[in-house]
Amino acid sequence: MRTVFNISGLWLCLLAALPARAQVADSASQPAPEQLTVLQDTSYIVVRDIVVTGNKRTRRSVILREIGIKPGDTLRLRNLQSILETNRKQLLNTSLFLNVLTNVKDWNGNEANVVFDVWERWYLLAFPVFKLADRNFNQWWVEQKKSLRRVNVGVKAWQDNLTGRNDELYTDISFGYTQKFVLGYTLPYIDRKLRHGIGFSASFSRNREINYISEDNKQQFFRQDDFLRRQMAFGVSYTYRKAISTRHQAFLTYHSESVADSVAKLNPNYLGDGRTSVHYAELVYRLDYIQADSWQYPLVGQSFRGEVSKAGLGPLNDIDFVKIRLKGAKYWQFAPKTYGAVSLLGQVKFPNDLPYAASRALGYGDDYLRGLEYYVVDGTAFFILKNTLRRELLNFKVRLPIVPKKFSNLPVRVLAKAYGDMGYGYSKLGLRGDLSNRMLYTAGVGLDVVSFYDTCIRFEYSINQLGEKGLFLHAKLDM
Repeated sequence: MRTVFNISGLWLCLLAALPARAQVADSASQPAPEQLTVLQDTSYIVVRDIVVTGNKRTRRSVILREIGIKPGDTLRLRNLQSILETNRKQLLNTSLFLNVLTNVKDWNGNEANVVFDVWERWYLLAFPVFKLADRNFNQWWVEQKKSLRRVNVGVKAWQDNLTGRNDELYTDISFGYTQKFVLGYTLPYIDRKLRHGIGFSASFSRNREINYISEDNKQQFFRQDDFLRRQMAFGVSYTYRKAISTRHQAFLTYHSESVADSVAKLNPNYLGDGRTSVHYAELVYRLDYIQADSWQYPLVGQSFRGEVSKAGLGPLNDIDFVKIRLKGAKYWQFAPKTYGAVSLLGQVKFPNDLPYAASRALGYGDDYLRGLEYYVVDGTAFFILKNTLRRELLNFKVRLPIVPKKFSNLPVRVLAKAYGDMGYGYSKLGLRGDLSNRMLYTAGVGLDVVSFYDTCIRFEYSINQLGEKGLFLHAKLDM
């Protein structure tokens, strides 16, 4: 009976409380004006201060320069996470840090501090150089039969963030196929507002073998015991970067190149008019705009680069041309872990009748179609359209032994991809191969392996319009 009484008493208490609870609920659903104000105030925070931790070398001003928020800013809580992530990625894009952590601390009402904890990377790096002299790995492996005479060995060293202002001192000393010495320094900020920067570079190289002409869209080489070519360059640069995404640069460079008499006899147009030496100055203006999740391996965003240059200034005009170069790329996400990208690159030089050494178009440097790595197209104008669909397969970390703890976790991402390229190389003379002055098409599938320190290894199986197929290896971003 005691149990029944207790349960009945409990139900009576609950029933008695219902009207009161209903009344409280009704009043809570219609808050007073002063209560509405309190609810609205909690929907944002005011940034009291930007706190930076972990920066032993990097100057605080350089870090704050890359952050898009400042003390006194009002941030809506619904946007807070995306704002912090955008600024975190921007700091990573400076290539100064291995990782960046963000947080909001020290709340006092609606005010709080925004904290950026940075993990600085190794800034002094030196590596032995084992670099192929050929345009790509496949050309060396297949066409040059893995010849060790076509390898450069030496040492490459650079001191990033030398003074804590994201400046860089670098040098490259190589021997083998090319004897080369390079020294350079860039300082992105020389003023208090961190907008203006300067730099300089000097280089010297010489070769016993030279690509003196192209036949059937293949480079032809000539070799002898004495040095056939010597190149020297000295340059200065100026940078202006007012905002975060846009950078203006100007370069003024003096070039000097000389070749042996035998080269001029084999191809009188190598330097033009049978000359064995040329000296010229070149002025370049470059505009870069990039707004992407990563500047090293973008998956979402867009980028643009425009460049106008004039070779041949005043009396230093042995080589004389105007070059216009434009490149735009768009990256977007289709679905979780699925990404698309399209890029368009175009270049034109005036006049059309340039020496062979100044008329290289498709197949040199990064200007090639995936699947046509064995070929070159010489001329004064070209365009390349690239389309890529990527799907992330793996995203993991590898624990490295021995190294300090903060460097021990090596992030690795593996992405599968399918791609299709098209391009066109124009030559006024219409010579040096059947691939000139015609549309070119390639396609393929592959894998990208991406890690920090801006490393990307690409394995690609491609087919071109000639019906040729092959597996290609590259160590740079493809678009």
